[in-house]
Amino acid sequence: MAAQKEPVPLNFVHQNAILCETIKKEQKHQKLHKDYRVNPFKKMHVLAGKPNEATAEEDAQEDDQYINIFKKARELPTEKYEYPQTESQSYGWFTTPLIDSDRSDIRLHHPRKMSEVTKYMDAAWRLKEQSENMQ
Repeated sequence: MAAQKEPVPLNFVHQNAILCETIKKEQKHQKLHKDYRVNPFKKMHVLAGKPNEATAEEDAQEDDQYINIFKKARELPTEKYEYPQTESQSYGWFTTPLIDSDRSDIRLHHPRKMSEVTKYMDAAWRLKEQSENMQ
């Protein structure tokens, strides 16, 4: 049978060095937040004050930074960014026409035209509407 290896005893000095290195890495990349605000990306349900309360609403202070963040969160992506951030946003991002429409140019302007069939159906529908309105 294969001889079983004896478990190696823990080296507490090495374990402590690993723990110290881990803590240093965590503290290096840790960002401590001291300024707490309401998330502007979630819907907020505002409740009215108590009707019999003596304090006026004018006493409440507005948080300008939160209002700016809230307005920025509600902007359209085309207003926030200059170019699309994802491939899906690229469809419909630039909505201005590439060339001005010229109605006199027959290459680009194709108006509706009445054919014999469409003239006949138009007359038939008008007659049907008139007969329904008369009754």
